[in-house]
Amino acid sequence: MLKERDLSQRELARMTGLRPNTISHLCSDNVDRVYLTTIETVCKVLEINIQELIEVE
Repeated sequence: MLKERDLSQRELARMTGLRPNTISHLCSDNVDRVYLTTIETVCKVLEINIQELIEVE
C-alpha cells in the first residue's frame, strides 16, 4: 500500500506520529500482535478501512 501511494515507512511514521520501528514491524511478514489504536491511526492517516490494511490468513 505504501508503494501504491509512493510513501516510505519513515514518511508514514512522521504522518502518524508512530515510531519508525512500529511502522517497520507493521510492514513485516511476521506481525504477531498490534494495538487497535495503532491500526486506527494508520487507517485514519491513509484514509482507508481496516479491511484494506489487514490480510487475514
